[in-house]
Amino acid sequence: MNILFATSQATSLVRGGVLTQVLQTKEALEKLGVKVTLFDMWKDIDIREYDLVHIFSANFATYHLARAFKVKGIPIIISPIFFTRRSKRLVKGVIAIDKFINRISRGFWTDYGLIAEMCHWAKAVTPNTKEEATLFQQAFSVPKERIDIIPNGVEERFAHASPDLFVKQYGMKDFILSVGHIGPQRKNVLRLIKALEKIDHPSAIIGRIENTPSGIACIERAKRNPRLLILDSIPHNSMLLASAYAACDVFVLPSQFETPGIAALEAAVAGAKIVITPIGGTKEYFSGDAIYVNPYSVKDIANGIKTALQKDKSSNLKERIMNQYSWKKVAEKAKLVYENVLNNL
Repeated sequence: MNILFATSQATSLVRGGVLTQVLQTKEALEKLGVKVTLFDMWKDIDIREYDLVHIFSANFATYHLARAFKVKGIPIIISPIFFTRRSKRLVKGVIAIDKFINRISRGFWTDYGLIAEMCHWAKAVTPNTKEEATLFQQAFSVPKERIDIIPNGVEERFAHASPDLFVKQYGMKDFILSVGHIGPQRKNVLRLIKALEKIDHPSAIIGRIENTPSGIACIERAKRNPRLLILDSIPHNSMLLASAYAACDVFVLPSQFETPGIAALEAAVAGAKIVITPIGGTKEYFSGDAIYVNPYSVKDIANGIKTALQKDKSSNLKERIMNQYSWKKVAEKAKLVYENVLNNL
């Protein structure tokens, strides 16, 4: 089996969860004997060499790429990595308006319309959570039989991480930690920073700082809190990041939504207690072993962190995530989806 992986050109610049998902899935599939090639726009390729293309992220940045593959006649699988808090009825309505206007005159585009068209081309749509799957079935009208959930995964190395490196470098242990881009509205870092002001406990936020009004506002606000350390982008493959997870007591990811947040999975298998958004399918992964907070309430985020600080650590979550969400398990499910698609062409 020969699979081509593709995603947005910006992924290598932005880094983050999509890149991790692509690279870790590729590595795990190759261990199962599946040949995986990363699409390189600067190299000539013979599309006939590949059985299918798996596109990660459904949005305006991948739309024309998907269309080009469709025109070439290669089967497409799409992992949307997409969620919205807007009602399914609203999303469906926008898609209907998009289709109506484009029947009359081309040139009117919406994100929802582009995503719907990509999913229409796909032989399979593979969301990360049941909640995301429901969104695509009900709002984007993807038939249930073309939806296969492929979860996100976590690397085993985080389960064996030592706190020593981070403690030695920054002199912090049993602190509050968050890992994620600083600036995007969805990541909700400004509210987190405000919540941390209400807690007399050391904390750290690790993430790429965006040069945007929102990113700048986060950094300026963080300066008010002498207990808060901001670290700009520790590489994902760094031992220091794994050590930070192992050194912290509580990991917080109060995003507007997550599906489910790879950083939270990594922190959980490193032994951290988890405080996270309930939106996007996180409860499917963390179940009753996490504290869920309203991402729009600074008070609720702060109270959730305070509650977590008072709890004892448990190995239940770590063991369950390692058993259910290793990248090996992810690759096995992906391989099964590929086989089903190819057997039904």
